[in-house]
Amino acid sequence: MSKRFFYISLVSVFLLASCDTIDVYEKNEAIPHQAWSSQFKPEFTFEIRDTSVRYNVYLVIRHTDAYRYKNLYLNMSIQAPGGIIKNHTVELKLATDDHGWLGSGMDDIFEHRVLVNTEGPEPLIAGTYHFTLENIMRDDPLEHVMNIGIRLEKVK
Repeated sequence: MSKRFFYISLVSVFLLASCDTIDVYEKNEAIPHQAWSSQFKPEFTFEIRDTSVRYNVYLVIRHTDAYRYKNLYLNMSIQAPGGIIKNHTVELKLATDDHGWLGSGMDDIFEHRVLVNTEGPEPLIAGTYHFTLENIMRDDPLEHVMNIGIRLEKVK
């Protein structure tokens, strides 16, 4: 019995030692009825504790092949710790004439991860961040959009 306990303990130690912290935050919101109304403004909240690294911020969009446009315009509002609010108009390029959809696809569903901070990784201060995304396309509601989200990655 003691040999069995020893081996189980040894395996547990190796498994726990191989675990690492996840250096990513990602959350996606489903768009009701795959029709993104300008009134539906998904919100994302996360906390930054590690300020010794920089972060890349991505917007994640999932849509069907029936989506009519090559891009998506949206307003992104960021409330940083201390109440600082920044608003950005963002264009997500989703397709080109030469290559079609730029994201990864399976059947008729495509997912895009578009880097937002193209000037370089962001130095973030410690605290809670609150992102709000708003559809500002002319079509209201914007058909065939399934999900929208935020992805935050530590730069190594």
